Amino acid sequence: MADTKYDVIVLGSGPGGYVAAIRCAQLGLKTAIVERELLGGICLNWGCIPTKALLRSAEILHYAQHAKDYGLKIAGAIEADLEAVVKRSRGVAKQLNQGVTHLMKKNKIAVHMGEGTLTGPTSLTVKGDKGEEKLTAKHVIVATGARARDLPFAPADGERVWTYRHAMTPKEMPTKLLVIGSGAIGIEFASFYNDMGVDVTVVEMLDRVVPVEDADISAFLEKRLTKQGMTIMTGAGVEDLKVTDKGVKAKIKDSKGKANETEFSHCITAIGIVPNTENVGLDKLVEMDRGFIQIDDYGRTKSKGLWAIGDCTPGPWLAHKASHEGVTTAEAIAKELGNKEVHPHPLDRANIPGCTYCRPQIASVGLTEAKAKEAGHEIKAGTFPFIGNGKAIALGEAEGFVKTVFDAKTGELLGAHMIGAEVTEMIQGFVVGKTLETTEAELMQTVFPHPTISESMHESVLASYGRALHI
Repeated sequence: MADTKYDVIVLGSGPGGYVAAIRCAQLGLKTAIVERELLGGICLNWGCIPTKALLRSAEILHYAQHAKDYGLKIAGAIEADLEAVVKRSRGVAKQLNQGVTHLMKKNKIAVHMGEGTLTGPTSLTVKGDKGEEKLTAKHVIVATGARARDLPFAPADGERVWTYRHAMTPKEMPTKLLVIGSGAIGIEFASFYNDMGVDVTVVEMLDRVVPVEDADISAFLEKRLTKQGMTIMTGAGVEDLKVTDKGVKAKIKDSKGKANETEFSHCITAIGIVPNTENVGLDKLVEMDRGFIQIDDYGRTKSKGLWAIGDCTPGPWLAHKASHEGVTTAEAIAKELGNKEVHPHPLDRANIPGCTYCRPQIASVGLTEAKAKEAGHEIKAGTFPFIGNGKAIALGEAEGFVKTVFDAKTGELLGAHMIGAEVTEMIQGFVVGKTLETTEAELMQTVFPHPTISESMHESVLASYGRALHI
């Protein structure tokens, strides 16, 4: 019979859960993980990774269609094979799922597949193919994640009204697509389908797209997406959505308060998430706010021995935040169990980067210019455009910029914001800088390699102090 007593049981195997389990195992704790669906959770199987595979296909299609801009000729028609694009994306997800399976075996983590329900702070039942198992542990980590929020008047049906999950494995290519919500998920799918040749309309309730980003980034992105052929409606709302035989009829109220009914072949709803905290047995064990489990800086809930991490806890709801929390919580548990070698540090939310993989890409960390002013900082901010960067011009990717925000009195880097080619790879330079509590002085003294797009990071720091060299 399989073991039923552990030091730690992790409920959920997404990027928070499986990383927490690995760290627990590394620290010598007897660890189990409970998963109802697929190891790797949403991120690996239905989120971050397979969407990047889809977006890469769209990017290659875009380059192929613009081959003449690079002095190249491609004979014959260039077209997308939707089935093959989706098949490649699913293959990438499968490879990573198998990778997590291997990591569980390598770290001797017991995997219990099935629906886990807490029966107390440190005990749970698992209903799976083997029937019902009763498991106990000294500590339990809840990492149950979240799911897409439905429109109250038009729940997703997988046929005409999609969530991100349906949008990743479409049965057919939309002809005219409505995307409701312009956060990272909405804008990435809008970008993918637009590049695949679909007529795309984005409706955003707030007054600008990607509303959590710096206002300059939002304005630049809206111009680029409009130029690419998208219809962007900000300060607008979908008041009603009716599914028909041919598609959906949407009643959209624009920013001037005028409502019109428009027909689309399909609709993607990307209006936020709902935590998976119902029917898990949490009701009397934890405090919740709108379904999100309330925790301290190390992941503790109000019940001794019960911890929570990731998307079922307060935001930002990002995979890398969940993974980081997983490590912190694992180390805090090891410390409680007597390990004197571990020194867990709470997560500093100011240093969590955000990335959106549309075309052009967006990446940021820290405070926007507006938020820095709101917080009472006297600031110095500077922007450097990619058009002043040799590598960006050589790549044919001269659309974009880097913006940095500093505290005028101390020189502390408060925030960095980028839009353009490969900025999701570059942002980590500023994240490291912020984590090391850098000022403009260290960044100015840093030697950036030439020719790279990253030189625009250096130039934006110089621009903040009126010292930019190439504009």
